[in-house]
Amino acid sequence: MALEDMARDAFEMLANAPGALSDPEGTQRAVTAALARAPQDLDVRLGAYRFYFYTHRFAEAVPQAEAILSMAAQRLNIAADWRQVRREHAPFAEAETAPGLYLQALIALAYCHMRLSDFETGQPYLDKLFELDPRDRFAAARLVAAAAMQGAEDAPEEDDAD
Repeated sequence: MALEDMARDAFEMLANAPGALSDPEGTQRAVTAALARAPQDLDVRLGAYRFYFYTHRFAEAVPQAEAILSMAAQRLNIAADWRQVRREHAPFAEAETAPGLYLQALIALAYCHMRLSDFETGQPYLDKLFELDPRDRFAAARLVAAAAMQGAEDAPEEDDAD
């Protein structure tokens, strides 16, 4: 079967999924099947990321965001390692799809790690985002502040026993 047909089949699996909130198990099966069918398809990865994100399964959303970041880097013909990317490597200030997708993948990675209370891993993604997009077009500062607050609320409390 042609790659395009596999991607179309995978996308149809996601489109026909019952719904993340109304039937998470059914949607999980559709996401898993779509990823198995077309793991290199951007729409499939975006669908998988959204499913895991909206069901608060942030640890499972991270690999999807990493794949999306990698795909966006390929489209932009920039370094695969996000730490090596500089503002002048792509039109990050422009309203173009691939640069915007790259920036949003950085936000996704920062947010998910911070929701998992892994600020040490999330912060460098945020630092890179602000380096590439100092105007903060996607309001990442607000999202990450919310994630940090939520992460702090979700963290287990320590006993103050003396």
